[in-house]
Amino acid sequence: MAKKIRVTVWNEYRHEKRNEKVAQIYPKGIHGAIAEFLQKYPDIETRTATLDEPDHGLGGDVLDDTDVLIWWGHTAHEEVKDEIVNKVYNRILDGMGLIVLHSGHASKIFRKVCGTNSDQLRWREIGEMERIWVIEPGHPIVEGLDEYIEIPHVEMYGERFDIPAPETLVFISWFEGGEVFRSGCCYTRGKGKIFYFRPGHETFPIYHQKEIQRVIYNAVRWAKPVDGPKPIFGNVEPLENIRGEQELS
Repeated sequence: MAKKIRVTVWNEYRHEKRNEKVAQIYPKGIHGAIAEFLQKYPDIETRTATLDEPDHGLGGDVLDDTDVLIWWGHTAHEEVKDEIVNKVYNRILDGMGLIVLHSGHASKIFRKVCGTNSDQLRWREIGEMERIWVIEPGHPIVEGLDEYIEIPHVEMYGERFDIPAPETLVFISWFEGGEVFRSGCCYTRGKGKIFYFRPGHETFPIYHQKEIQRVIYNAVRWAKPVDGPKPIFGNVEPLENIRGEQELS
């Protein structure tokens, strides 16, 4: 039997406690909603972690036991401890996948992997329609999708989005108000794969939409660690005899 992909879904879990509308949409929290639909897939095993838990729920062996970390944050990015961010970053370099959702673009961990001020973009919250176009139809993240996804009511994000050029741009969004946005961005850092996916404002039921759930599931499968060679760094002995070295001895 194939080993299950171990997914940790991280969420601030602040909006759901303070905003009745958000609590009605996500009674188990955004993290709970995402973990719940992922758990229905037989190849996925989920756990959740939240900001106000000790070490933000990511202490002990949690990260070592995580194949893919999903990150949702919005209002409390600066409350995340730098030592936890560094632990997450080092696990990414070692092969753990990272999926950053919606306003997680401003999180410490996404800014660290980007090396830019990824908090800079245009935005507007009036509940307009978004059409997310697939522009890489052969990519694993778009498996099972049509050529676009429509979300009836969203918060708009618009360019310019201050991120490094994606290694692969999977989705571009068009909004009813006219803006466009790079909504599905793939990167690698070390052995780890990173996917930024734009949809998911807390006051809209976006994570209940089947197409969005399918993207997140596909992204988990894409971002899972690969059992490849472990890089060796530092001073190493040559694999072959070097003639110049013999002549000098």
